[in-house]
Amino acid sequence: MRFELYRDSAGGWRWRLRAQNGNVVADSAEAYVRREDCEHGIALVKGSAEAAIVDMTLRIA
Repeated sequence: MRFELYRDSAGGWRWRLRAQNGNVVADSAEAYVRREDCEHGIALVKGSAEAAIVDMTLRIA
């Protein structure tokens, strides 16, 4: 997998995460004005590997 940092047609910074097969598995969903902010977004996603998985379909009575 790899993160790709790029500029969109409006000049904003975006990122996308590509799997080995070339498919995009995640993206920034918004443009950033500054490259540094876009890189920070990538760092947040990388750091989320330790985040818990919560099944929101389970209801607590």
